[in-house]
Amino acid sequence: MRVTIIGGGNIGGAIARGLSRGSFFQASDITVVDTNPAVLDALRIFNPQINLAQKNNDITLSADIIIIALKPWLIENFLESIKFQLNYDRQTIISVAAGISFKQLNEYLKQIGPEMPTLFRIIPNTAISVNESMTFIASFNASEKKEQLIVDIFSNMGKTVLISEDSMSAGTALGSCGIAYAFRYIRAATEAGVEIGFSTEHAQQIAMQTLKGAIKLLEDNKSHPEMEIDKVTTPGGITIKGLNTLEKYGFTNAVIEGIKAGNLSENIS
Repeated sequence: MRVTIIGGGNIGGAIARGLSRGSFFQASDITVVDTNPAVLDALRIFNPQINLAQKNNDITLSADIIIIALKPWLIENFLESIKFQLNYDRQTIISVAAGISFKQLNEYLKQIGPEMPTLFRIIPNTAISVNESMTFIASFNASEKKEQLIVDIFSNMGKTVLISEDSMSAGTALGSCGIAYAFRYIRAATEAGVEIGFSTEHAQQIAMQTLKGAIKLLEDNKSHPEMEIDKVTTPGGITIKGLNTLEKYGFTNAVIEGIKAGNLSENIS
């Protein structure tokens, strides 16, 4: 298979890096198109075997999978420019643009012929570049075999969930935006670590390893977070005092409200 990624920015570039590290594609089977030379230079430094181009021209003709990683307001013009080159029997289109529904994608592709395209929408996070993404996938007009292929490809770069389109906004808030919330926790814990006497470097290492260890315990024990909390909180101990102080300042509510704020409903019909 050959894959072309339109847009090599934060998400498009991360997908290219993740694909090149995975087992489904050789780097030489990946093409990234972006008008920004700096973006292409960064990918060239990362892996010189990835194919790079500033203009699309006829690149999409040779791709089995076309991943569109453009800003939402650029999608319509791009699809207008390529729709008569597409072969729906052979090619699969994947959109990474948040808020652009299957209905809109089909409208942008209209007048190409009677066939319906096979479309996917995906919401990864930037950890896809190191094959540790949480990726949400929705499909339109896809066979079970094609759905499984796309799930397998992205499962090679982390964990995936196949969902309905109307859950894409929630997936964005919890998984895609959620990685930023995790970074913010690490930053806050690092700042606290410095305040109590550690260097910035050591404090960040401690915060990251602590979070990594917590995740590993939940995965291996298949347990609820509260069960693991109970194991480290003793009556009158310092851990419960710290937890209660976090709640005093609204920790749980802040996380919940932040994720809810990121769940911007899409007008899907």
